[in-house]
Amino acid sequence: MINLVSTIDFTAACIMFFRVVFSPEAKMMKTTLALACLVLLTLSACSNTAYGLKRDGQQASSALDDASHKVLTTSGKK
Repeated sequence: MINLVSTIDFTAACIMFFRVVFSPEAKMMKTTLALACLVLLTLSACSNTAYGLKRDGQQASSALDDASHKVLTTSGKK
């Protein structure tokens, strides 16, 4: 599971790495760094959303299964 804390830690590590590797005076490198961080945050948000949708689907399926089981048990058709 990807959470916000690990995303922030990874983003901070990327920023420190790029500061060491690339010259801070180069405007193109700053733009590239900003774009790379934006892409990283966007991808992690998409991953987190997909995980949430999967979990919600599983919970809805379980709830539907439980409800149908109760209805069938109550009506004596199981």
